[in-house]
Amino acid sequence: MSATSPPAERPRVLFVAEAVTLAHVVRLVTLARSLHEAGWDTVLATDPRYASIVGPLPFAVEAIQTMPPQRFQEAITRGTPIFDFPTLDRYVADELALFDRLRPQLVVGDFRVSLAVSARLAGVPFVNITNAYWSPQARIRRVVPEFDWVSRLGLPAAQWAFRAFERIGYAHHAGPVNRVRRKHGLAGIGSDFRNAIVDGDATCFADLPDIIPMRSLPAGQSFIGPVPWSPPGPPPAWWDDVRRRDGKRPLVYVSLGSSGPAGVLQRVLDGLARLPVDVIASTAGRAEHLRVPPNARLAGLLPGDLACAAADLVICNGGSPGTYQALAQGKPVIGIATNMDQFLNMAAVEDAGYGELVRSRSVTAEEIEGRATRALHDRQMADSARRLAGAIAGSQPAATFGEVARAALQARKT
Repeated sequence: MSATSPPAERPRVLFVAEAVTLAHVVRLVTLARSLHEAGWDTVLATDPRYASIVGPLPFAVEAIQTMPPQRFQEAITRGTPIFDFPTLDRYVADELALFDRLRPQLVVGDFRVSLAVSARLAGVPFVNITNAYWSPQARIRRVVPEFDWVSRLGLPAAQWAFRAFERIGYAHHAGPVNRVRRKHGLAGIGSDFRNAIVDGDATCFADLPDIIPMRSLPAGQSFIGPVPWSPPGPPPAWWDDVRRRDGKRPLVYVSLGSSGPAGVLQRVLDGLARLPVDVIASTAGRAEHLRVPPNARLAGLLPGDLACAAADLVICNGGSPGTYQALAQGKPVIGIATNMDQFLNMAAVEDAGYGELVRSRSVTAEEIEGRATRALHDRQMADSARRLAGAIAGSQPAATFGEVARAALQARKT
């Protein structure tokens, strides 16, 4: 029997994704699909805002309310709490109603911190999918994100203030979480919001320890490896031209997502226009008023895995899905980061020698030109990325997650 084969009673597994970004949804889509194909009874609950990108799914999908991406971006830009008490309180009520109707034997969440409350109130095991760089045990460099006040202080002073007051910031974010837990008679998470992000009866890190080393790995926490996903559907009409390339000019793949400061994609295209390279770029709906240089081809969405495989260098927003997609194909990555999640991930990638971290608000076309030139000629970085591709290929996240799911169900029975 394979690791993802269901127990004899075919239990129902409910996946709940907080759809503040596409990444939190598609990770669960991939894992839910793996269990569904192995015979598990799977259901996905999320906001339908990304349904047109995700495409049709072979299992049941429930529509739930999640935070609008605009509100999420405002919170992480200003440094205010991501989840306030009314939001978390409503989430807990919605989830308990969902549990009562669907009767799951196991709940899996991605960035849905309220599940640590609702699942325990309902007596349902909770498996949390998250990133290891959020763990207090992660041994990584912490760089100040693009908060609104960074430009006013200047980067050196802002970095000092960020490190000096980091714990106060985490406590500020933890306040609403502790309040909703106390309301329902549960112990608090302490003053560190990261404890809420990694909380679960079992916690799966969609990372590799090669990039995110840990001081220690608490019981119930494990690495499953990066969870792959690419948008369904055919590539653009010009894709055959990419496949037929003679390789005389390097190919750069650009995918910055739908978030981040306006104008960054244009600056990237302008910087790459000065180089003897070919460019393919995913605009994610942000193609209006772009000046497209002669060496670039654009599409709303591209098959990221195929694009990374064809490219010599990948430029993304620094989030873990884009960086791991590049590294899975053995390609170095330039991450143009904006929010805390992206800075945590990309600082670790840079320190491990697989790419370079760039600040989104200050990046210029000249900086892109220089960094892309260096990255394309950095043989050590390219060799490191190729070696890491082997570790990613061997990580088998779906199978490892299936083992965690089976263990969580078994622990419930004992």
